[in-house]
Amino acid sequence: MASSLYCLSAQPVIELNQEFPRIQVHTWWHHSLELFAPGTHVGFVYQGQPHLHRAAQNDDYRLQPGMYFSLPGSGHIDGAASAGMVITLLRYQGMFMVGGPLESCGRLAYINGGTSSLLIPPICRGDPCLHGMYLPGGIEQTLHTHPSYRVGLVVTGGGSLTTPQQHLPLQPGTLFVIPAHDQHRFCTDDTGLIVVVLHPDSPTGFTHQENPMMTRTLVDGRSATELPQLHTSIE
Repeated sequence: MASSLYCLSAQPVIELNQEFPRIQVHTWWHHSLELFAPGTHVGFVYQGQPHLHRAAQNDDYRLQPGMYFSLPGSGHIDGAASAGMVITLLRYQGMFMVGGPLESCGRLAYINGGTSSLLIPPICRGDPCLHGMYLPGGIEQTLHTHPSYRVGLVVTGGGSLTTPQQHLPLQPGTLFVIPAHDQHRFCTDDTGLIVVVLHPDSPTGFTHQENPMMTRTLVDGRSATELPQLHTSIE
């Protein structure tokens, strides 16, 4: 599979069944979108003010452009006069959250002048996460790869996604899929790029043994992390 582009307004349905975790990518463009269980739906609002309905609690959330969410289980988006992207992680039980809107620049350093922000963090080490990536104008990233696929959406700006075999133009509303180990780089025009991108796994994050609650609990001056006999057993 080569890197691929899709137009948000074309309402593509993308399935990555050979990857782990298995995902489906759906979009809404001025219509409603049903979100089915099982799995967790990670979404981003590209334009408009849709309503997100959470079936488990029978409650609704009014979203704004640039907001993002994680919805485990079923629900739906009332997307009249709005548009966005939903990535369904079929074998992942995430936590419900709504966040945003996107900030104007990232909180963390990235490469070649870019920055990033962790929008939806991994609950535990290895879990999926959603990032915002911010690239300044007029740059050409160093050619690089990732150990797992990437699925993202261009929010603002323009440029290209370039591989040794392809030169793919990017503009607001462009969806992209980059396979694992596929060499690529982002190149930006004068406006730069802001992108939201799903990472299906994460090499960092908390564990049952190392997390803020455990680490900062002290027993006779020793962190509970160092006292495994006290740790709760979780299957």
